[in-house]
Amino acid sequence: MSGERIYLDYAATTPPDPRVLEAMLPYMTEHFGNPNSIHSFGRKARLAIDEAREKIAYLLNCQPSEIVFTSGGTESDNLALRGVAEAYRQKGNHIVTTTIEHHAVLRTCKALEDIGFSVTYLPVDEHGLVSPEQFAEAINERTILVSIMHANNEIGTIEPIAEIVKAVKEKRPEIIVHTDAVQTVGHIPVDIQELGVDLLSFSAHKFYGPKGVGGLFVRKGVRLLPQITGGGQERNRRSGTENVAGIVGMAKALEIAVKEMPTELPKLQSLRDELIAGVLRVITDSRLNGHPTQRLPHNANFSFRGIEGEVLLLQLDMNGIAASSGSACSSGSLEPSHVLLALGLDYELAIGSLRLTLGRFTTREHILRVLDLLPDIVERLRALNRSFKA
Repeated sequence: MSGERIYLDYAATTPPDPRVLEAMLPYMTEHFGNPNSIHSFGRKARLAIDEAREKIAYLLNCQPSEIVFTSGGTESDNLALRGVAEAYRQKGNHIVTTTIEHHAVLRTCKALEDIGFSVTYLPVDEHGLVSPEQFAEAINERTILVSIMHANNEIGTIEPIAEIVKAVKEKRPEIIVHTDAVQTVGHIPVDIQELGVDLLSFSAHKFYGPKGVGGLFVRKGVRLLPQITGGGQERNRRSGTENVAGIVGMAKALEIAVKEMPTELPKLQSLRDELIAGVLRVITDSRLNGHPTQRLPHNANFSFRGIEGEVLLLQLDMNGIAASSGSACSSGSLEPSHVLLALGLDYELAIGSLRLTLGRFTTREHILRVLDLLPDIVERLRALNRSFKA
């Protein structure tokens, strides 16, 4: 193996933008104060957090007081689901979600079931879409919370969030609606007022910010029991000394992402479409997973019959290409993706999946390199698989 290594796993994490690191550095060196201290070191750190909160709120179209800083998407999802479930338990114990959510939502729902909550897991169609009508029909008099991801982390399908919110609120306006927008914030336009949601999760490392920092939008008036208690930071919604450098980096990363989206989004769509067309044209017994058009601009998820995705990943890595077989949070598992099974794929197709996600530093040469290597690797693995079965 020689030449440049090609990174096509941007949905798992993105490399921090150099401009983000530059913005963070002062808050890891000279401006190191605790933002809860009243001296000048603390006030400098507090000012940085306040400015970052205002910037993020402006970019997402909400109030600064509605942004809660967390350690990332998983904590934001947990805070949203557990916080609302516990705060509204006297009003009901029913939650509605889907079968394709991230494990941060699904496993939290399972944990809530263990303590007496009832959860409805709505199925999706062959493209991973769920309809507003499904949510409206699933609601009953005990429903307090609906959680639906904005776009799926594996297959890239974008859900009709605004329409789902409208259907839910028309039936019962008091129901709280949460969306996991970890895969969309910084990648496609996200306007909280247009979506109409009450809670929205996001994570900095998905849009070229640092790991270990994220946020949860909590609409004014929504009650939320804190899951981390202590000094009462974040308006008593999430205790712990704030990650000042991380918060500053997240705000800078989102500012860059939104500013550059008009040029970056069409570029990624074009590269994605070239990749999809090339793979489906050249490799037999292959299929695109997720919606053909209503999908993230940087996501391409395929299934190849007759191979195992994990082995394919190793072969690609040996040839200098980093990819994924689904969610990075469940990597190392040879079980097929719960998302692909929910689409109706059989076991053989589900286990032979490949997720290629593009990003800011992806070039057309990278795509052409993949299209040059991938067909031969797939054919070689299929031949090997056939010889084992013979």
